[in-house]
Amino acid sequence: MSVAMPRTPTRGVVYVHSAPKALCPHVVWAVEGVLGAPVAVHWTDQPAAPGMVRTELSWAGESGTGARLASALRGWDHLRYEVTEEPSPGCDGSRWSHTPRLGIHHTWTSANGDAVVNEDRLREVVVLAQGSPEAMEEMIEELLGLEWDAELEPFRYAGEGAPVRWLHKVG
Repeated sequence: MSVAMPRTPTRGVVYVHSAPKALCPHVVWAVEGVLGAPVAVHWTDQPAAPGMVRTELSWAGESGTGARLASALRGWDHLRYEVTEEPSPGCDGSRWSHTPRLGIHHTWTSANGDAVVNEDRLREVVVLAQGSPEAMEEMIEELLGLEWDAELEPFRYAGEGAPVRWLHKVG
């Protein structure tokens, strides 16, 4: 017999770093579908990608909402986004990053936002690297999502000062 674990309240942010204007209504519908409520989104031009727009949405909901939001946005290749979910009792924090070139990357996060790599993944890196420091460095960089960070960094800075709106999951 399995026992369902109760979901704990948490919050996070959806950062749409760049999206074609035609995709904006679809992004809003996807977020509304996960949150179960209408959302009002303010799109601004993305200086790092002329012709693209950006937005930020803060949300509050149950643990797992971040994963559902990241999954709902995953299918669009022209979208650059990140979804964060803060740690909550019994649940690690997470960050999902997506770029058109790299696809999606997930990492667990600590309370201060640092990437966390669990011991099983580190053991796997040690085994797969077969004593090669270069291979080990490359695999650890992938675990940390450094390539995603490098690609998203110009889009993050271009969005400084943008308004943030709080959204709540209807439950």
